[in-house]
Amino acid sequence: MERPSPSNSSSRFFSSLLLLSLTLLGACATSPREKLILAVLPTANAEALAAESKEIETFLEQRLGNVGVEIRVPTLYAGVVEALRFDNAHAAFMSAWPAALAAKHAGAEVVLAEVREVVIGEEKQEKPYYFSYWVVRKDSPYKSLAELRGKRAAFPSPLSTSGFVMPMARLAELGFISPGEKPADAAQFFGQVIFAGGYAQAWEALKQKQADVTVIAGDVPEKLYREVLAETRILEQQGPIPSHVVVFGKNLKEPLRSKLKYALLELGRPEHRALMRKFISGIFVSFEETTTAKHLAPLNKSLELTHLQFTEALR
Repeated sequence: MERPSPSNSSSRFFSSLLLLSLTLLGACATSPREKLILAVLPTANAEALAAESKEIETFLEQRLGNVGVEIRVPTLYAGVVEALRFDNAHAAFMSAWPAALAAKHAGAEVVLAEVREVVIGEEKQEKPYYFSYWVVRKDSPYKSLAELRGKRAAFPSPLSTSGFVMPMARLAELGFISPGEKPADAAQFFGQVIFAGGYAQAWEALKQKQADVTVIAGDVPEKLYREVLAETRILEQQGPIPSHVVVFGKNLKEPLRSKLKYALLELGRPEHRALMRKFISGIFVSFEETTTAKHLAPLNKSLELTHLQFTEALR
């Protein structure tokens, strides 16, 4: 048998070594892991929200391929808008009014609307919108909003879409206030204006006769909503009020853009729904595709009527 020459053996050895080197170099040259940053509107328990975000990050990473997901919780709504504006976030979970600001100032786009369990009138429904209602105590002598001129009104917050923006727009539609070029002022119609700090607190003010009228919305906890409606009379309503949304930053490109959208839509499946209910909203049902113009139309109309500005205090 002819034995291989030393030169042939050396050639095969160096060829194998070269192939191995090229393989290792190719592995090192693969594209680095892409990073996706999601911002979440701030809540009272931002620390707990940050801790719970790990499950959502893992869920998304499993569906996005070679992408690392990081969820950030800015301390202010403005922080989310600015993060989108300067590419420090690629997408965000937001309520309607901050989303309108993100579209206006950061070029962000509303892509998904949250379908939630809400109560419209007396009926529980699954919708991407809801309504809010002006209510007075059942023993109140007032039969219409017109009769409440100069009286006391309790609102949950000046930053609430359903509890302030839309009710103020209703006052403007009825001709009770005339904002002109300045932001609408509830004191133009009411004698005393209270910002109670939430729907439950505004309801308490009405119950304790510290206010003559307040507002309740169909997306508050159902127990609170039913309690309020059982003990009050509705004078007026406003809506539809757009639900919370997912916005995409202007520089989130394909194919990651579509991958993220479909991964978020998957959160609406019954087997995954609990993730969002624990993380964002206890009444979350699913997401549905929408557009900025379609979903925010009622809010934008109300903002045009009232010229209200989103101004938040530092925490």
